[in-house]
Amino acid sequence: MSPPDSPPAARAIEAVAVGASAGGVAALLRLFSALHAGFRLPIFTVLHMPDDHDSGLADLFAMRLPIAVREAADKMPIEPATLYFAPPGYHLQVEADHVFSLSCDSPVFFSRPSIDILFDSAAYAYGNRLAALLLTGASEDGAAGLATVGRLGGFTAVQDPADAQIATMPQAAIDRRRPDLVLPLTALQTLLLDLDANGRPDTRPAAPKARP
Repeated sequence: MSPPDSPPAARAIEAVAVGASAGGVAALLRLFSALHAGFRLPIFTVLHMPDDHDSGLADLFAMRLPIAVREAADKMPIEPATLYFAPPGYHLQVEADHVFSLSCDSPVFFSRPSIDILFDSAAYAYGNRLAALLLTGASEDGAAGLATVGRLGGFTAVQDPADAQIATMPQAAIDRRRPDLVLPLTALQTLLLDLDANGRPDTRPAAPKARP
């Protein structure tokens, strides 16, 4: 039996989903620069990009990171210790059996891939074992998906709007459903490593100390 002061949800985190838009390349380079060779979680990432160009994101990050980096493909199984990017022009979804699927459904907030669609599908696939991070951006994409992650028991964190290059996207998420944490990018780096090493952090306020 769990001790009475344990968090109500399981602490294990098995995957991380990340969304970013305007200003996102610099933010993601900074966030993922903390990853080390022993990092074990899979990370699914949507970055809004023009859908008529090869993104080059997988190559860009593969040159800089000590873990595997791939552009996600339809029916590709999800492997640990791998950073995945959504390909341009396709929505990226996570299926219940932990493989990717791609779709050409209509853009969401003028974007395909959509952060909302990634977060929503990953939330249903992983439940309370998913962590989702939303960074800088100029649209409201990601707010609804992050709310779904939280509603299904997942862990949610948003870049502090004051720290983001463009505050619109993180602020929309905060306004829609309060995330577990709102942090500057440097603290999100630390959080990402903690999620891998220690699981879900306990964000409950500390209980008042008893009087002697």
